[in-house]
Amino acid sequence: MTRLTSAAGGAVRGPVRGAVTALAVLLALTTASATARADTGPKAPADFVALRTVDWTILQEIRYFAPHNFVGERVDGYRAPLCILTRPAAEALHKAQTKLLRQGYTLKVYDCYRPQSAVNHFVRWAEDLADQTMKGEFYPNVDKTRLFEDGYIAGRSGHSRGSTLDVTLVALPARPTRPYVPGEPLVPCFAPQQQRFPDNSVDMGTGYDCFDTLSHTLDPRIQGEQRANRLRLKSTLEEQGFVNLAEEWWHYTFEPEPHPDTYFDFPVSAKSLTGTPEPPPHDARP
Repeated sequence: MTRLTSAAGGAVRGPVRGAVTALAVLLALTTASATARADTGPKAPADFVALRTVDWTILQEIRYFAPHNFVGERVDGYRAPLCILTRPAAEALHKAQTKLLRQGYTLKVYDCYRPQSAVNHFVRWAEDLADQTMKGEFYPNVDKTRLFEDGYIAGRSGHSRGSTLDVTLVALPARPTRPYVPGEPLVPCFAPQQQRFPDNSVDMGTGYDCFDTLSHTLDPRIQGEQRANRLRLKSTLEEQGFVNLAEEWWHYTFEPEPHPDTYFDFPVSAKSLTGTPEPPPHDARP
């Protein structure tokens, strides 16, 4: 999701809420970084790569390319179900994957580079209070009027800088996950794993993009196998230079970032990259 420090300070009541929310978004856009700049070019810089060209064994389930996400539809800017990262981030992820494969696990990415157009889509969705299509799964306990104030949605995302990804663990051999059918009954993202929408990942205590404090990586209510799974992912990635966002067990940023002050807006597509070779045959993957 697009989590950054919220520009709004507290709860807002009454008819001024809409104006205050709009102001908060504007402030988030203009004050995210004193030196931040936007790059709206159609092509990625030369140091951006398709993850599959660095490590084809890492599974990819790019949620914003399909409708099973908190918006409920494909998100703007996603023209392919493709993980794109800066090369240093991709190579560090490959090192983590090498270690995990020996332990009987594989990484699976839900999102990698995210164009600014996608973040703008999230903002428009959050401002449309009538759209509650996916509330039953992704934010059952959060009033949509508070998404900006509580930090779940913001006008900028570290994903747009190219070194942030959303990731989980899958035990090998990986089982296929059935496709989501729009309109099917929704189950809260913090329900027991056997009740939630099927995901071939290990049990992390909540589903991906769960707008709830249970998603905080070290939430004390998450114990046993669920906590062990979170810590396995965390320790493995931290060894390779990734930093976890404390509010989201799935969110990691490689540091130092090659582009710490630039928010890119090229589409998620192989055509945005230079010289992306074809991936290995599907049956060669874990």
